[in-house]
Amino acid sequence: MTLLLVRAPLLLLLASGAILGTALASQYWGGLTPCELCYWQRYAYLAAMAPALLALFVPGRFRAVLLGVTALVFLGGAGIAFFHVGVEQKWWAGLSGCGVTGGADSIEALKAQIMAAPVVRCDDIAFQLLGISMAGWNVLASVLLAGFAALAARVTWQKG
Repeated sequence: MTLLLVRAPLLLLLASGAILGTALASQYWGGLTPCELCYWQRYAYLAAMAPALLALFVPGRFRAVLLGVTALVFLGGAGIAFFHVGVEQKWWAGLSGCGVTGGADSIEALKAQIMAAPVVRCDDIAFQLLGISMAGWNVLASVLLAGFAALAARVTWQKG
């Protein structure tokens, strides 16, 4: 377990890269076009990679702080993914960029809304595995990575 925590920054980088690679493979090889919220979830992984990368090169408590920041970024990504799940399940409305959400007061305004709508709506589930959407799996992955990063930060902080 200790060796695993020592290698935490590298493992977090590799996990983030693997998840981003899977998203890109599903897009370019699998033909699944991402919506706006899908891109936001990818940005969270990119953002988590920055402090994890820095943590590779610094010792002690500064490494612990960077791992803590990484954990917080993963939690933010989990929040974005959870929001996306809620949009997919129709628990709440998506963002304005997720599709046509408002009413139009004229034919011209309606046409403009339709033409400006994204090709892929955030409330459409493009792919499910075991009944869980990709956004749902992303909630789980982000929470697990956040927990691992937080545990590594705590152990690293205690070691000084």
